[in-house]
Amino acid sequence: MAKRPARKAAPAFANEREEREFWETHDASPFVDWDKARVAVFPNLRPSTETISLRLPTALLSELKALANKRDVPYQSLLKVFLADRVASEMTRIDALSNDALQPTGRGRRKAKARKSSHAARG
Repeated sequence: MAKRPARKAAPAFANEREEREFWETHDASPFVDWDKARVAVFPNLRPSTETISLRLPTALLSELKALANKRDVPYQSLLKVFLADRVASEMTRIDALSNDALQPTGRGRRKAKARKSSHAARG
């Protein structure tokens, strides 16, 4: 069995930005002993968010606020849920379309088979 290379010590960093840049461009494998790794749980960690400015028609915003009020949630939270659901469904649809494009349809298989036959007859 091949012997594992010795682990490197992680370099010292002057600040978080320097550390982040290092790990974005380096593989952690030489620095970490994965056999000793443990699962970490961060219950209070929130996903990063970015503030945007979004112009909505007044009527749409009023309807969104009314829906949010009925559900007793902030309208911004409801909007995030609606957007996340729609983005997920669109990504699924796009993936399905991409996979369909890669898979020949019944007609496509017949055409491909016919082309093979015609090439074989010529050859």
